[in-house]
Formats: sequence, structure tokens, C-alpha cells
Amino acid sequence: MPPSTDAAMLQRLLSGIERELPRAVALRQRLHAHPELAHMEQETAASVAAELPVPTESVAGTGLLAHIGDTGTPNGVAPIAVRAELDGLPIEERTAAAFAARGGVMHACGHDVHMAALVALCRVALELGGALPAPLLAVFQPSEEAYPSGAEQTAGELAAREPAAIVAAHIHPELRWGEVALDAGPVNASCDAVEIIVEGEPTHGAYPHRGHDPILALANVVVTLHAEAGRRIDPVHAASLTVGVLEGGSAENVIPGRARARAALRAHRREDRLALRAMVEEVVGGVAAAHGCRGIVVLEPGEPALENDLQIVTRARALLTGAGMEAAAEWRSCGSDDFAFFGAIAPLAMGFVGLEGADGFSPRPLHHPELLPPDEAVRAVARVQAVMYLAAAELSVPSA
Repeated sequence: MPPSTDAAMLQRLLSGIERELPRAVALRQRLHAHPELAHMEQETAASVAAELPVPTESVAGTGLLAHIGDTGTPNGVAPIAVRAELDGLPIEERTAAAFAARGGVMHACGHDVHMAALVALCRVALELGGALPAPLLAVFQPSEEAYPSGAEQTAGELAAREPAAIVAAHIHPELRWGEVALDAGPVNASCDAVEIIVEGEPTHGAYPHRGHDPILALANVVVTLHAEAGRRIDPVHAASLTVGVLEGGSAENVIPGRARARAALRAHRREDRLALRAMVEEVVGGVAAAHGCRGIVVLEPGEPALENDLQIVTRARALLTGAGMEAAAEWRSCGSDDFAFFGAIAPLAMGFVGLEGADGFSPRPLHHPELLPPDEAVRAVARVQAVMYLAAAELSVPSA
């Protein structure tokens, strides 16, 4: 599409979103009030399906696909997939919203906003019909917040549909209202979970020489891991190691036979991800052995780094002004999102939509029990979804 056509289509999408906004906001509030955990999103999916203007198909268990336009490729036009997430978090909500959730589950990551915005975009896209530059494939993905990853499962089923690109928009409270972070390359980190087990020899605390202390060994493992992470990875590359769980023993005067830790490994580059994994194996085995213990590492591979496609991001940044928004200064994070799994089947890009400074928004981090994006965020996310869709549409037509 030439730039002038892009701009005209964007305005048609934005005008339609404005018309759909009251309905989308009402949907957002219903979804927020009744969240469901990963792989249990049956009612959420039903609520979304009831608002979509076309029949849906199931994907990855509780997920949904909605096709707008001709999603076949006989004319060489492949669909553009736009993704939103269905699941909530196991968090007790502490907002004062009239539509606050009850029962220990909460949309504390903006998924309610993302879903409602994508429904609005679908309704507008259907109205435009044949004028669309590419078919729209709306993906309502289950289980972004827990494993097994809903994105990984969905990507496996989506591959046969050969999307030209997969895009998404995600709210973020650390970015300014009216700004969108859209940068090429790695913008989120890979994430691997590691269980560390140290087995020693139990004994009475009064006779430590008769045993091998796994707690002492594990304590040294933790300290060494943090020190080595800063020596194995180039300091100009984003990477982190966090030990979030330490367990061992049941009495203050007994040296137990076993101690356990859990850690998260994050990196922007694949080679750094592999280096962190190897480092953990070396440190755990070596330090445990030095204390007369045995170290065991159980790796749970998670999502890869999220790498935004340069072509999509470049076009999206050029369209933002037409949507009444600005590109934020370069912004990257060691946060993770299973959206990265879609990169195995198509180019992808995610835009991060700022909330800081929005009317009525109290700054809180993602996954906080008091995080409450304003209803106005539905408009902002829908606009960015429209921008991302149009930016990716150029990839849907093969070069001559």
C-alpha cells in the first residue's frame, strides 16, 4: 500500500473504532469483573465470541480464532494475525472499581483491555470488507501467564494458515500516556525456569562434621550464581538471573538431607541464554561437590526473546502520528511474553502502549493488585492494534 492509501485506511479504521468504543468498554468491564486462570478461560472465550461479528474457531483448547475477510491465499494475500490474551492472574484485586473482580483472580496485566480492543477492531474490519489491505485473523490466545504456553500451542495450530505476520499491542504503566514503544530487535527477554536441588547428608546440628550440609552448599550456590552471571555475560547485553525460592530443613537444630531453590534466567540474545544455562550447571555441580554434596539442575525452558521485525516496526512508527500517538524513546525490557513463540511461524511485532499520566490512572506495575488501566486504554490499544495491522499488511502480498 502506498503511504497515502495507508493513511486513508487508518482513518477509516479509527473512525470505526470510535463508533465501537462504548460497546468495547462495556465488554472490557465485564471481562475484568469475571477473569479466569490459564487454560480455564471458557466463560471469557464465550463472552468474546458473543461480541465478535463472525463465527469463531477453537484453538489451543480454550482459545479462539476469528477470520475477517478471505483468509485463503489463492490471490497471494496472506492474513495478518492480531493477538490478544484471555487469561487472568491468581491475584486478589485491590482496586475500587465498580467492576472489580472477586475471588482471587484478576486481570492485572491488561488482557481485558487487549481483548476488548481487538473485538472492536474486528467489528470495524468486517464493515470494511473488501477494502481491507489483507485478511485479519484475530487470535484470542489462552494461557499467556502460565505453562504450558498458550502461544506455543496456538502457533503450532496457526502455522498451517500461513499468516504473513503476527502483531500485538500491550499496555505498559512505565511508558507515558500517548506514547508507544516500537523498537526493532529484541524488546523482551527469553525466560527459563531452573530448579536447583542440593543433596547432602543429614545430621544433628551439634555434630555438623558427621554430615554434609546442603543448606550451606545451596547458600554458596546462590551467591556464586549471582557473581558469575556478571562475569559470564557481556555487560552491554541484557541478561539477568533471579533466585526467587529457597527451601530446606524443618528444624533449627537439624542439618537436613536436601535443600532446593528456584531461579529464573533471562536474556535478549540466544547465545547469552545458552551461556546462562551452562553456567548454572557448572556452578551448582562444582559448588555442591566442594561441600561434599550433590547438585542437580532441572531446566524448564520458557519463551524465547521477543524480537520485533524491522519492517513492521518502521512502518508502524510512521503511522503512529496519524493515530494521534507518538513513538516513545527506545525502550527494551527483561520482561518476557510468550508472544515470542509466534516468531517461529511468521515475522512478529509488539507495540507497548503507555499509561503513565492517563486521566484516572494510579501508577502501579504490571501484576500489581491495584493496577487498573482506565477505560480510555481500550481506545489507545485498539488504535495501536490498527496501526500494527496496517504496518504488517505490506508483508501479506508477495513481491513481484
